[in-house]
Amino acid sequence: MTYNKRKIINDPIYGFVTLPNDIIYDLINHPYFQRLRRIKQLGLTNLVYPGALHTRFHHAIGAMHLMQEAVLTLKQKDIVITEDEEQAVLIAILLHDIGHGPFSHALEHSIVKGISHETISSFLMDALNKEFKGKLSLAIKIFNNEHKKLFLHQLVSSQLDVDRLDYLKRDSFFTGVSEGVISSDRIIKMLNVVKNQLVIEQKAIYSIEKFLIARRLMYWQVYLHKTVLSAETLLVNILKRAKELAASNIELFATPTLQLFLKNNFTMADFEKDKSLLDKFSKLDDNDIMASIKVWADHNDKILQKLCSNLLERKLYKIELQSTPIITSHKNIMIERACKYYQISKKEASYFVFTDTVNNSAYNANSFNINMLMNNGTIMDVAQASDQLNIQSLSKTVTKYFICYPKEIAS
Repeated sequence: MTYNKRKIINDPIYGFVTLPNDIIYDLINHPYFQRLRRIKQLGLTNLVYPGALHTRFHHAIGAMHLMQEAVLTLKQKDIVITEDEEQAVLIAILLHDIGHGPFSHALEHSIVKGISHETISSFLMDALNKEFKGKLSLAIKIFNNEHKKLFLHQLVSSQLDVDRLDYLKRDSFFTGVSEGVISSDRIIKMLNVVKNQLVIEQKAIYSIEKFLIARRLMYWQVYLHKTVLSAETLLVNILKRAKELAASNIELFATPTLQLFLKNNFTMADFEKDKSLLDKFSKLDDNDIMASIKVWADHNDKILQKLCSNLLERKLYKIELQSTPIITSHKNIMIERACKYYQISKKEASYFVFTDTVNNSAYNANSFNINMLMNNGTIMDVAQASDQLNIQSLSKTVTKYFICYPKEIAS
């Protein structure tokens, strides 16, 4: 009896999503991919928007569905995409986020420093390719932009890829922030390919403008919301303190896998030399972190104890976000207050008072352009094609500066 792997998944955004072939089904059921069910898409954003509890698993399935729609659209316009290429580009988008660590971007460089989730995704895809006896080779080429049909990579990773189309729509849905709603269906229907490059037909110009504006608004309202920044920097500081204690051989509860990463500062070279490290990393998820934080809230190190208690009780840093650099004297006053209030050293106060910056750029014309196919057959960058002056301003990077400190020392 042959087992049917052409399953359907009921997605809250798109309805029924069909798994198109056996290898997609097998990849989804692999432990590497199933781990994504235990990693929240938006880190600690649920502390601001309680509905934001969706996972990387949801997003990967949604992005794969949009890729199916995009490939269908292009094939209907006589763009040649072979069956092997179609399967490969679906695999590439399905696995594009497989290397994310716990709490997604929040702890990107806290568990392992200097190694991006894209790099770990590449490592995991290589490991899966060996396990699947080379069946992912073409997908990896597309993922790494090494395939001759460049537009396939652009569908996976560019300034107008199906990854962004899904996460804007999905994150908007689960947070309830309506500013992120975009016309993904219309954008996909207007996709085309000219000279091996992905383009958008002129009829979709207003949908693209809406997409860029939605992206800008979602960054300030959701991804870079000041309370989200406060919560996620608190989480980063918890891991930083835990690693500092572990390095000093202070006893610290942690799941066995997390313990390994707390006690060691693994580099890219370590991952390349010791292949078992990848398996160990792939066992980490949000549960490892939260289980540890719950125990650390009773630790006898008062810094770690306070940080963890604050996160669990949602007693977050007060944060001042502004367009000009934080005045040094203001920071120094807050450090002195923290030292006095908590009876700690200036070095220890850095866990409670610190400054940083965030950047927001909805459209970067220096990387892959969003090219419009005009009615007269010419190709024009969206910033030039748009009659909206604000598209030009969206291409500028906005930098904001912030200072965090405990609310109890605010005044």
